[in-house]
Amino acid sequence: MSVETDLKKDGIQVIETLPTLKINSIARNISQKICDTFPDYGFNQNELFIRLSRLNMYKAKMPEGMAEANYFYKNTSIYFNDHIADEDLEEFAIHECIHYIQEIKDKRNYLIRMGLCDYTEFKIYGLGLNEAAVQLISSKINAIPKEYVKYFGISFETTSPSYYPLECCLVNQLAYITGEDVLFESTLKSNDNFKKSFSELISPKVFMAIQNAIDDILYHEEDIIKLNNKIAQINDRNKRVDGMIKKIDELKNEITLIFMRTQNLIISSYFDAAFDKIVDLEGVEKYRQKLYNFRDVIGFTEGYSFFNDYYVSKMEELEHKYNLLENGQFETALKLITKKEHIFIRVIKTLKKLIFGTSGEKENVPY
Repeated sequence: MSVETDLKKDGIQVIETLPTLKINSIARNISQKICDTFPDYGFNQNELFIRLSRLNMYKAKMPEGMAEANYFYKNTSIYFNDHIADEDLEEFAIHECIHYIQEIKDKRNYLIRMGLCDYTEFKIYGLGLNEAAVQLISSKINAIPKEYVKYFGISFETTSPSYYPLECCLVNQLAYITGEDVLFESTLKSNDNFKKSFSELISPKVFMAIQNAIDDILYHEEDIIKLNNKIAQINDRNKRVDGMIKKIDELKNEITLIFMRTQNLIISSYFDAAFDKIVDLEGVEKYRQKLYNFRDVIGFTEGYSFFNDYYVSKMEELEHKYNLLENGQFETALKLITKKEHIFIRVIKTLKKLIFGTSGEKENVPY
């Protein structure tokens, strides 16, 4: 499919090409901001400026609900919504310039990876995760302050109130667990360090479940935008419009369910695993603080009680573990468990010998 066909399909209509001086100005400022914000990621400002200055940039008419700027990898171009003021172009260009930095193509110029997102022959994995991570980076570079927002009945604090807010909230929770550095480094350098870090703390299976859930939220939001655009083109209220409105409500409810279910999975899977790793009194206090402060990065709906219930339950378990550690009973209990495990293993080996024989091969056992 040609670039022109892609643009037409997405409803993008080019109006004008940005002047070279404007492109160079945007490239220079963004390359400096990226290097200033992430001095330890190995970026060279001059090399980055040269790369970004080679981008094509256009102003274009875009459909309602589409992002204010879009990067097309096939022709390494950024398209800005024509209503954006010239002085604001740089702010919107940061997200798209990061996409350009992220991209990895094969010899045929096909995109195979972009940050945390993998493009396979049959499916794209991690699109929502990557978009949210890039937006969090953009907000950091632009020094966007936090503010409280409410989407689909979910209230939370975010540095991205207008772009991928729900996805950013969930990815920010992941960053709270692993640390921002490994998330941002993997996003900008297009590697698996963040995935490995999270999977080691919890499990690869949980990582995939969260990644897929964030993708689902993104796709549902895109479906809502498409339906709203269709409704806007219909002059009178009819059964078809009523059906689309009903579908939008269903999608919103599904987004809320996916978000809360994913948030609860992040909470329980991480803090359950972290609890088992506590071996001293210092670990008890660090765990208590990390769990308590997690409430600052989650979303709340009316009547939501999972986090509070989980917190109370874990504090009771933590108190018991603290008492064991303080009285020196934890190591004794641990040794007892280990001893029982060794006894169990010996019993299993004995049973295997009785059933299978000393060679390990199964013997004919008469019935």
